[in-house]
Amino acid sequence: MSNTTHNLNRLPAVMALFWAVLATNLFASSHREAPLIANDPLADNTDLYAFRSPDNPNTITIIACYIPAQLPYGGPNYNTFGENIRYEIHVDNDASKPGDEIVYRFTFTRVNEDPTTFFNIRLGKQNLKTTYKLERSMDGGLTFVTIINGGKVPPPNIGPRSIESGAGLNTSYDQLIAAAIETASTGEKVFCGPSDDPFFVDLGGVFDLGDMPRQNGNARDGLGRYNVHAIAIQVPISILRKTGVPATPVNILDPNYVIGVWASASRPATRTLQTDGMNPVDAGNWVQVSRLGMPLTNEVVIPIGFKDFWNRITPYDEISDTSLDEFFYNPELALYMDDSQFGGAVPAFAALRIQRNSLGAFDFGNGKNGLFGLKGNPALAGTALDDAVFGTLLLPAANKPRSVDLWPIFHTGVPNVIPYQLATGKGGNPLAAGKPFIHNFLPNGGDMLRLNMATPVTPRNDPAFSPLGIVQAAVLGLTTAPYNTNTNLEFIPNMDGFPNGRRLEDDVTLIELQAVSGIALAAIGLWYDDYMIGGSPVTQDLLDVLSYRTGVNNNDAPFKTAFPYVASPWRGTEVE
Repeated sequence: MSNTTHNLNRLPAVMALFWAVLATNLFASSHREAPLIANDPLADNTDLYAFRSPDNPNTITIIACYIPAQLPYGGPNYNTFGENIRYEIHVDNDASKPGDEIVYRFTFTRVNEDPTTFFNIRLGKQNLKTTYKLERSMDGGLTFVTIINGGKVPPPNIGPRSIESGAGLNTSYDQLIAAAIETASTGEKVFCGPSDDPFFVDLGGVFDLGDMPRQNGNARDGLGRYNVHAIAIQVPISILRKTGVPATPVNILDPNYVIGVWASASRPATRTLQTDGMNPVDAGNWVQVSRLGMPLTNEVVIPIGFKDFWNRITPYDEISDTSLDEFFYNPELALYMDDSQFGGAVPAFAALRIQRNSLGAFDFGNGKNGLFGLKGNPALAGTALDDAVFGTLLLPAANKPRSVDLWPIFHTGVPNVIPYQLATGKGGNPLAAGKPFIHNFLPNGGDMLRLNMATPVTPRNDPAFSPLGIVQAAVLGLTTAPYNTNTNLEFIPNMDGFPNGRRLEDDVTLIELQAVSGIALAAIGLWYDDYMIGGSPVTQDLLDVLSYRTGVNNNDAPFKTAFPYVASPWRGTEVE
């Protein structure tokens, strides 16, 4: 009996349950990812991006998107930001202090300029015309100062008569976007408004029992031609860096230049509906109902029974409450990349296989020990796996194999400390010094986007630019001269890509699938099972993982080359 047949016949009921979970939660970024927030789209974080601005590298651009899957022709009641919601962007820049250092809080107001018509726009007036107030806290949310008041939100891109004609606004949509870019009193550049949904993935294939890439080859961006509402803020690095840090970093992986970024949405605890149908009354404390840091956490890592709980807690709660850590130590997705589990049931993932016998000694299959067998070994002295360096963060216990790669990627960032350097120059020993390629280590809190602001920008028109982010930087550092001819710290293209922050172009679905299949372990010298000691690490398993593609690997609309970078929203009258 083949391994595939054995697995399919072994546990059909269990597999049916796994597929039910997979088919309802996988790979939609944070679009309707949890049961409760699916019923509250105005407060639903869909995506978060943080990157060094390519055309203004002295700044960091942070983009938080909300309100998923908006139809461009979704009248007569088009989407816009909610009035009774606090939309917040949080920044942590100092691991020695608990909680956020900087918070940006957006609150929105809507008015009907002409309630006598059923049209959204007519004769220069807008219904649901939206403005916002932006407040900034530099003390972790204790006090706030208003830095923008009356900021403009562009209307939906309804169609040419509503926007360009004299019967509408008599302008162009590009002019509406330009007019909505505000400069705060403290120097930040801000845009709030509708945009194309920048996330891209073949949702149809995924929901067809994990058929990604589709076996028939007809992939489609499931979020193509849908819109979201984006909050984009471009902040000088001088504002974001830790207090007391010099204005010039010591090198391109300066640990003092690491920030953690997460976004949230909160509502008042109580809402009372009025019998006359007028505005409801909100009261009580503000309660967080949605959050987002790393993409896909609450979709492909957190099980459905814990998703609402995950949305309610902050990254800092994850320090004391470690109940969710097990889902990173033994990720469900790894079961479908392992032929001894259920890998044979997912033919689309056939190229993705984790290390079960790396270097003939280390098993990273779910429930196995990974590198825990080295615990206490003198060879770990001075490395990140030494209890004297980072305590038990990375080797907490037996049977938690992915505590050394997936857990830190999502929860602490990755330090430029052995063994987290490229295998270049290691001479076959993963615990030797290698070539530095990442440092976004900020062990304060849990799930955030962590970005080293000292890492230079890869120009978007550079032939070496790649949506594979750090994975591509690792490939270049291992295989391509001059990077693979030395162990010096030097800039390798795409070191500024996901998971070192997240650029709009980064293919996070592909990168995270490759990460679950062990590509980060391979990059630091824990090669795949088909590697023969002393031979070339470029084996078929490694090539399979690197060449794997999901079928949709770029956005359906080109991104802008200047702030706010997101593509303009799709127009309601456009025909596909």
